[in-house]
Amino acid sequence: MRVLIVEDEPRMCDLLREGLYECGFSVVTAEDGSIALDIASTLELDCIVLDVGLPQIDGFTVASLLRRQGNRTPMLMLTACDREDDIIHGLDCGADDYLTKPFAFAELVARLHAITRPAGTVGSGHIDLPHISIDPAQHTVMRGTERIELTRHEFLLLSELARHAGNCVARNTLMQSVWRHENVSSGTLDVLVNAVRSKIDGPFSSRLIQTVRGVGYMLLDPAAEPQQ
Repeated sequence: MRVLIVEDEPRMCDLLREGLYECGFSVVTAEDGSIALDIASTLELDCIVLDVGLPQIDGFTVASLLRRQGNRTPMLMLTACDREDDIIHGLDCGADDYLTKPFAFAELVARLHAITRPAGTVGSGHIDLPHISIDPAQHTVMRGTERIELTRHEFLLLSELARHAGNCVARNTLMQSVWRHENVSSGTLDVLVNAVRSKIDGPFSSRLIQTVRGVGYMLLDPAAEPQQ
């Protein structure tokens, strides 16, 4: 599996390169955002490990530009920027996952394997609701005539909510559906939900994703009678 490490701090870059190489990864490195964009547009990559504080072009901008170009390579942001606003912004820019420094190397490897896992676990059935349509085979989401670009984890979350539209989905169920056996905090789920909300609900007047306080989340289905 070929990974691009985008990191401007030489020691950290060396540690990441050596550690991932020992775990069986083929490693390519870039020390700034401009070089990263060039590599990502010319090489076939399986995943990208992306720092935020980069020279030339910062990591948030790199992620946004790649997604706008249609590059769907799984992307993990690895950064010291640990505020909730930073995490939400990183996911909103197109990152599939966000890990803050300092970190456990085993967790980094586990997260890379998770974001590169085939998305077929979502389920093969097309989901059509009055306001939203989800095609797992094509990894596409439409709200009306608008196509919504989602990361892998965002897509998994929305698909789980859509399969139970009109009903509350418990927090633990959502975490299991999105992260499987990964050890993630409950706060990570809230961050992911907020990222999906900003894309699914943000540009529109009606809000589809509802919070059921103390229980979980629900995707509204106007054709169904809500149940809890």
